[in-house]
Amino acid sequence: MIFFPWTLKIEEMAVNLWNWALTIGGGWHVNEERKIKLHYVACKLLSMCEASFASEQGIQRLIMMNIRIGREWLDVGNFLIADECFQAAVASLEQLYIKLIQRSSPEADLIMEKITVERDHFRVLSYQAESAVAQGDFQRASMCVLQCKDMLMRLPQMTSSLHHLCYNFGVGTQKNNKYEESSFWLSQSYDIGKMDKKSTRPEMLAKVLRLLATNYLDWDNTKYYDKALNAVNLANKEHLNSTGLFLKMKILLKGETSNEELLEAVMEILHLDMPLDFCLNIAKLLMDHERESVGFHFLTIIHERFKSSENTGKVLLLYIDMLLQRKEELLAKEKIEEIILAHQTGRQLTAELMNWLHNILWRKATSSFEVQNYADALQWYYYSLRFYSPDEMDLDFAKLQRNMACCYLNLQQLDKAKEAVAEAERHDPRNVFTQFYIFKIAVIEGNSERALQAIITLENVLTDEESEDNDLVAERGSPTMLLSLAAQFALENGQQIVAEKALEYLAQHSEDQEQVLTAIKCLLRVVLPKIAEMPESEDKKKEMDRLLTCLNRAFVKLSQPFGEEDLSLESRVNEAQWFRKIAWNLAVQCDKDPVIMREFFILSYKMSQFCPSDQVILIARKTCLLMAAAVDLEQGRKASTAFEQTMFLSRALEEIQTCNDIQNFLKQTGTFSNDSCEKLLLLYEFEVRAKLNDPLLESFLESVWELPHLETKTFETIAIIAMEKPAHYPFIALKALKKALLLYKKEESIDVSQYSKCMHNLINLSVPDGASNVELCPLEEVWGYFEDALSHISHTKDYPEMEILWLMVKSWNTGILMFSRSKYVSTEKWCGLALRFLDHLTSFKESYETQMNMLYSQLVEALSNNKGPVFHEHGYWSKSD
Repeated sequence: MIFFPWTLKIEEMAVNLWNWALTIGGGWHVNEERKIKLHYVACKLLSMCEASFASEQGIQRLIMMNIRIGREWLDVGNFLIADECFQAAVASLEQLYIKLIQRSSPEADLIMEKITVERDHFRVLSYQAESAVAQGDFQRASMCVLQCKDMLMRLPQMTSSLHHLCYNFGVGTQKNNKYEESSFWLSQSYDIGKMDKKSTRPEMLAKVLRLLATNYLDWDNTKYYDKALNAVNLANKEHLNSTGLFLKMKILLKGETSNEELLEAVMEILHLDMPLDFCLNIAKLLMDHERESVGFHFLTIIHERFKSSENTGKVLLLYIDMLLQRKEELLAKEKIEEIILAHQTGRQLTAELMNWLHNILWRKATSSFEVQNYADALQWYYYSLRFYSPDEMDLDFAKLQRNMACCYLNLQQLDKAKEAVAEAERHDPRNVFTQFYIFKIAVIEGNSERALQAIITLENVLTDEESEDNDLVAERGSPTMLLSLAAQFALENGQQIVAEKALEYLAQHSEDQEQVLTAIKCLLRVVLPKIAEMPESEDKKKEMDRLLTCLNRAFVKLSQPFGEEDLSLESRVNEAQWFRKIAWNLAVQCDKDPVIMREFFILSYKMSQFCPSDQVILIARKTCLLMAAAVDLEQGRKASTAFEQTMFLSRALEEIQTCNDIQNFLKQTGTFSNDSCEKLLLLYEFEVRAKLNDPLLESFLESVWELPHLETKTFETIAIIAMEKPAHYPFIALKALKKALLLYKKEESIDVSQYSKCMHNLINLSVPDGASNVELCPLEEVWGYFEDALSHISHTKDYPEMEILWLMVKSWNTGILMFSRSKYVSTEKWCGLALRFLDHLTSFKESYETQMNMLYSQLVEALSNNKGPVFHEHGYWSKSD
């Protein structure tokens, strides 16, 4: 055969790549998977060369390479490429086998070479089985294994390997609950192991059979009961040990085995001289499966058999435990007395057995306590107490004393309860249950101070994470349950102050939403009547602060997600409604403390957000926000710093805007179109924006001017606010007063008093006293206001004389101002107007008439002689002149 040079070159490259991948290291950072890939490439290159199939050595090299690479891919979980390599190895093995048959060789050599080929084939088949099991292909895996099994007659040395392979398959499939497949593999493992008992020990065969029996039991203990029992019996024949005997007993208990058959089985165990611990486990197993008669009989025999051994204590304790379970308490007490006698004479139990005995006694005491047989519970606790010596007092001793104290309290034996609690406090004072019983005794004795101190200590202990206990009455849940019990107990015994403190701590520390809300509701029900009767004082303020804290905690809990969704919404709404109304009522009671009142109103608003947004709730929200805004606005007015003022006013603006949104929504119903709240909100918002010097103030007012139904009082208030410090908006004030005056004129019956005040403010703003100019409003317009006033004065007798006097003085002074500016015509006009007002004075007319006429004459003379400066110094008047 002729080979092309390039094929030889590829073969050389492939071999070199393979060898380099085997020896790679040093500075090359190549992981195992990359090495496998290099081997795979080398093998593929080699399989492309015809020279590789020309000789037996070349084929053997390819077989070796494919088997190794397939195994490596199998180990890293790449089953598809692994199967490809194994298939290539099988094909090469077939080629090699043909070549062996075709050439002439001595019979002995040929047989050995055939065995080598079969051994490699066996390896490939076992690897293919592993890959198939990993891929869940049971059919292919079983075919491969059965082929291997057929080859064992020619390859007996491979028996152990296949036996363990099937066992591993059985273990793996059982873990994945593939019981049918597991049964097949374990059965095969046992059959194959029997083929070569020299290499497979009986212990291993028994192990396989026990696993097979367990598999049948887990698969279907009714359907495969017989198979499971046969398997375990076979295992015990192969190699008898305690595990097999225990498994057999488990299987028997799964079936409808009679007590006689079970007794026969346990007697068989006794004849085998099994150790005590094993016998005790069998007895427990029988008891656990409700075969008490057999189990107890077996235990009685064990007790007698091991009576004289060093393990007699263990047998006796289990015997006592079983007696108590069978309600044979008198016999159990006799046995306990035996142990006490032995303990007192120096034959003491080990620490482990002593703990076991205490557990038995306490468990029995607990069962008596739960059925309210407190006297019987005390007897069992007393047995436990007798095993303690003065130098053995520990935390368990303190727990025992607390449990006994609880029983004494239920029996109303207060003195004995106090003695027991005193002992518990001496050894474990920081225990929550110790403090709880101190508290209960103090409440019963009416010692409020002692009870309150116990509650405070209890709360301190609860905050300590290291505090853990699981005493008799702990509800086995959160330790905060003790605070709930304490509050209930204090209320039942008329200790209201103590109950309040317990409820407060409960709400503070409990993680349970419902428990926290219930505690707060109970606390409020207790405290509210008391607060309603308290006079205004520092104590009342403290109580209000405390309730505010509790309500805030309720809000936080309501904000958290509830448990069951269907119940959650209804529960949340009901709770929120209750707390909303309470917060509202408390706010109303705080009229003397606006800051606290605001907090309660805000809380009521927050609570209402959990309620459906119907009309009632929306009105309540609006009112809460309105009241809060009023308080914040007042705080802003009184603020001592610009920062505080900005903070309060900004908060008020947010509340007002939210209130406006609610108001607008309500207006859509058509019911609240003329609501006075709207006008109040308008004034609040204007004041806030004015004091904040808001650049949007003008745009805000544009909509205000167009609003219908605004009253004169509203416009007059806007005018006042516009000029209150720190605001200064005279043009806005002027516009508002003009609108107010216009509304007055439109009224059928004018309120002269209010009209005169509005006119006064308008004129005073238009022509301020002492002003050097009148640019704020043209004099012609101001003249019109005076004429309007004079017209009203002429038609009514009710116009206030002080206002007429003020108008007279104001018009005269305006005339003098004009004179100072050399506007002589205007001067005579305004001063003449003053004389017209003088004609309407009554009581003041006589006082002013002579002087006014004289001054007017001087004015006319001054105008004629142009002596303005002289007259200017003395011509101004005020009402005090």
